[in-house]
Amino acid sequence: MRLIYNFTKEKMSDFSYTIRNYQPADFNRFVKLRIEAGKLEPTGRPLSPQTITESLGRPNYFPEQDLFLVEIAGALVGYMDIQSELTIGRVILTGWIRPEHRRKGLAAKLLGYATHRANELGAKVTHVNILEDNKIAKSVLSKLGFKYVRREFEMRLDMSRVRQKNLNQAASKCRCLLPGEEDRLVYIQNLSFTGSWGFNPNTIEELTYWTGLSHRSPEDVVLACDDDEVIGYCWTEVYENQEEGQILMIGTDPAYRGRGIGKRVLLAGLAYLKNRGVKVTSLNVDSENKVAYALYQSVGFEVRTSWLWYEKMVD
Repeated sequence: MRLIYNFTKEKMSDFSYTIRNYQPADFNRFVKLRIEAGKLEPTGRPLSPQTITESLGRPNYFPEQDLFLVEIAGALVGYMDIQSELTIGRVILTGWIRPEHRRKGLAAKLLGYATHRANELGAKVTHVNILEDNKIAKSVLSKLGFKYVRREFEMRLDMSRVRQKNLNQAASKCRCLLPGEEDRLVYIQNLSFTGSWGFNPNTIEELTYWTGLSHRSPEDVVLACDDDEVIGYCWTEVYENQEEGQILMIGTDPAYRGRGIGKRVLLAGLAYLKNRGVKVTSLNVDSENKVAYALYQSVGFEVRTSWLWYEKMVD
């Protein structure tokens, strides 16, 4: 599919905007745009040419169909990325427009293309995730018919606040995921989260991709086991600066909940990050997941900010 849209706004230059599909020849300019967006409106999530390259090659994603660009006079000034999670009937939209090109109807036009693509994919709903203090995005989403539906807390932990003895004890009872065990991670992850809001069940192909990225490895996933059975996991990530890290997900087998497995694997994950030199660790937690929120607070995590989910049904 190749969609192209040209239009000219009054009292602007002689140039018109073009909204079109991404092409491989756009890569360098797209990287520049994404890095510029990260500098002007930081999200705290690391970004580099390498991570952008890898994101364009993720499973079930086709940039020539799922990524739209805004161009004017040969310069890229905006984009809209579509991440499909069709098992749960949704697509997640991520986009940005350079400040000087806002208030010109570009967001609405990009949304129109994204909705068309979502319809092609068979999605029923679109979701957008933004920082709580992003007033511009809130206003734009509201005007475009999106409604707020969910909140995530972003929490942070100064690693010096956690007792080394507790970390060592937990780490001694856990181990890291081994290459070739991605099927075990898929099983425990889907078992732990199926039915949770916004969770799209993963496949071996997807988990193999995510653990094989240049800045990740299977060792980043810490497992709690009962004999040979995996009963819990903590998936970690170390940022490129090596001093910051993240806990991507924590899950436990429902049959083992209430036995301290979650705290054990959390501390073991923190031990892994600390051994890698991480000084500050962050994570996101659904504001309605009271059990997980209390667990993170118990080891010293504190809320730093919030991420808001907005939703619109696909028409």
